[in-house]
Amino acid sequence: MDASTKFTVLLESGARVSSTLKALAAGQKALVLYFYPKDNTPGCTLEGREFSALNGDFSKCGARVVGVSKDDADSHAQFVADCGLGIDLLSDPDGSLHDAFSAVGEKTLYGRKFVGTIRSTFVLGPDAKILKEWRNVRAAGHAAKVLEFVKSL
Repeated sequence: MDASTKFTVLLESGARVSSTLKALAAGQKALVLYFYPKDNTPGCTLEGREFSALNGDFSKCGARVVGVSKDDADSHAQFVADCGLGIDLLSDPDGSLHDAFSAVGEKTLYGRKFVGTIRSTFVLGPDAKILKEWRNVRAAGHAAKVLEFVKSL
């Protein structure tokens, strides 16, 4: 995605945010965008809780963590409340951010193929250029790996 391309996403509060990646990353040493398939599912809950638990450490490193899924803002608000998450969640219902980061692709579940969100994480610098990416990640322990990379910046 071009760092200056405008996009509109919804915060879990329901507020619409029209911005660019460059604006979202501005003032941060790093912006961590992690794409996840679905609110309130086991892997996504684990990943959200791990990023939330380490959010203070990310902040100390000058990084902002933002989770992105296609779920709507109401779903995000319920997810945050149910799981006590302490990070921003963005709703990308039209999939424009997913597409820009190629975070959608063919998946297989129980032998059935379908197109869905590929669990992916991107660390962007203050200029919104990708510094590091992880694709097809396993939720358990992933947030700590991302934090280790952010600490090295």
